[in-house]
Amino acid sequence: MKLSVIIPVYNEVPTLAEIIRRVQAVKVNVSVGFANQTPITLEKEIVVVDDGSTDGSQEIIEAAAAEGGIIAVYHEHNQGKGAAVRTGFQRASGDIFVIQDADLEYDPREYGILIQPILENKTKVVYGSRFRGGPTKTMFFTHMIGNKFLTLVTNILYDTIISDMETCYKCFSADLIKDMPLHARGFEFEPEFTAKVLKRGHRIYEVPISYNGREFTEGKKLRPIKEGIKALWTLIKYKFID
Repeated sequence: MKLSVIIPVYNEVPTLAEIIRRVQAVKVNVSVGFANQTPITLEKEIVVVDDGSTDGSQEIIEAAAAEGGIIAVYHEHNQGKGAAVRTGFQRASGDIFVIQDADLEYDPREYGILIQPILENKTKVVYGSRFRGGPTKTMFFTHMIGNKFLTLVTNILYDTIISDMETCYKCFSADLIKDMPLHARGFEFEPEFTAKVLKRGHRIYEVPISYNGREFTEGKKLRPIKEGIKALWTLIKYKFID
C-alpha cells in the first residue's frame, strides 16, 4: 500500500528544503486493530507541484528531484493552491492521498494518526483538526473566527459536525476523488472538496493534530476577508450544484 503526499508550492524558499527533508525522513508505520494490533508500513511517494514560483523554489525542487526523492511538477504560471493540488492528484499513484503545505505549519510525523482510521475501514476521509486538543501555536484571531464561521456554515449546510474545515491535513482514499469533479484554483479548494465529500454521503473523521502557525512576516499568504468571502460562496454554491 502506498501513501502519496501532495505538496503545493508557491514562493516557499525559507521552508521548502526543510519540509521536503521532513517528509522524506518520516516513516509511515501504522498499527491497525485493537486487541491484536497489526503494524503496517506504507510505501511513500512525494509529489511536489511548483505553482509558478519566482523566488528560487523551483531550483530547490529541481535539486531534490535530481536526487531521486520526489516527483516534481511545474506550472509555468501561478494558478493557485487548488490548481496545484489538483495537478498533484493527477500525478499521484498512491492508495491514500494526504495534502501537505510547504510552510512547516503541519508536522509530517502525524501521518500515521491520519491514515489509521482509513486502514481500519472507519472512513474514507480524515481531517486533522487544530481544535481537537493537539498542541498549537496561537492563531491570528481573525483567522480563527473566519475558520469557525466557515466551519459552522459547513455544518449547517451539509448536516455534519466537524471542527476545522480549513485544515490543510486532508487525508483520504485515492478512489474518493475518481468521480469527483474539482474546479477550485485557489484557497477555495478546501470548501469545495469538503462540500463534495459530504454531498456524496461520506462522513469526515477528525483526529487531533499539532499546529505551528506562521506569521505574515514569515510568508503567510492567506488573506482572511477576501478568501473568506470566496469560501462562503463556494460552500453555498456546491450545496446546489456539482
